[in-house]
Amino acid sequence: MFELMKKAVQISTVKLIGFTAAFYVISAFIIYLIEPQTFHNPFIGFWWVMTTVTTIGFGDYAPVTVPGMVFAMFLYLSGIGLIGVIIGKVVDLYALYGRMRMEGKFDYKGKNHFVIIGWSQKALKTAEEILSSHGSQKEVVLIDNLPNSPYSHDRFHYIRGNPTENGILKKAGVTKANSVSVFATADQDEVLADGKTLLIVSAIEKYAVEQNVQIYTIVEIVHEKHIGMFEHARVDEFVLSNEAFPHLMAKTILHHGSSQLFMQLLSHRYGENIWEISPAASWETYEDAFEALKAQGANLVADGADFSIFRRLHDRIPDSARLYIICDQETYKNLTIK
Repeated sequence: MFELMKKAVQISTVKLIGFTAAFYVISAFIIYLIEPQTFHNPFIGFWWVMTTVTTIGFGDYAPVTVPGMVFAMFLYLSGIGLIGVIIGKVVDLYALYGRMRMEGKFDYKGKNHFVIIGWSQKALKTAEEILSSHGSQKEVVLIDNLPNSPYSHDRFHYIRGNPTENGILKKAGVTKANSVSVFATADQDEVLADGKTLLIVSAIEKYAVEQNVQIYTIVEIVHEKHIGMFEHARVDEFVLSNEAFPHLMAKTILHHGSSQLFMQLLSHRYGENIWEISPAASWETYEDAFEALKAQGANLVADGADFSIFRRLHDRIPDSARLYIICDQETYKNLTIK
């Protein structure tokens, strides 16, 4: 019997389930043939078999003859053992799923997510900021060659592989992503780091052309002189790796306490944040938008990267406008509901 159980453990899960189901059905017919006066049909026999092997034992049916009791004892040992093996197999499947997910072997099936390529401390901070953003349930997908996922979160997914390969880009669902961000390799020569980033983003743009889709790309560039090279790759946005720090430090030196202002606007962990909002149909000019938003507790600050709208409030709002406001989460929620 123990040798039989040992072999059962080594059988594939599908075969084991099929064998167990057949065993229980045959057992139902056997007990029916042994004691037809107790088990009036095979279905009642199957009911008794299932309550026996699952150790429930309601007691509504039980064998009364010696052959029936002997078969019941056989069923106790073999049937209950098979149930235990199946439960163990199911637990193993869950463990295997978790391990394969951590190793980045599953395709991502969602959409409108954020893809991050290249893991670093900056990528970690970016992922944490996205995932902790108030009111956002969007997911983050990381592409890297690490043995296991470097971060654990319900909305964080890992794809292991080379980001220049179409198969890996497909697994990460880049064609359905909100954006794809490429981070520079940490602790690497600036030429090599930017060269690697350029190769990756070129592969993404090539894949986008092949799939006939637009992929919004954002790249971290280590050296400012390399920006011109990335423009040929049709990158949508550039972020210079260390550009913000000296400017932030200079502002802090000149205006004590200003760093807290910038940190509050950059992070969703604080009360007031920067949000993008769609223009209302009733807003014809920037002044209309400014007054309407002010009445609801929000400040209009820019149209895209243009902060000069305060000097031309009477200008009409273009159809391509991307308005940014400063307010708290509750105010933003009320504005978007309306």
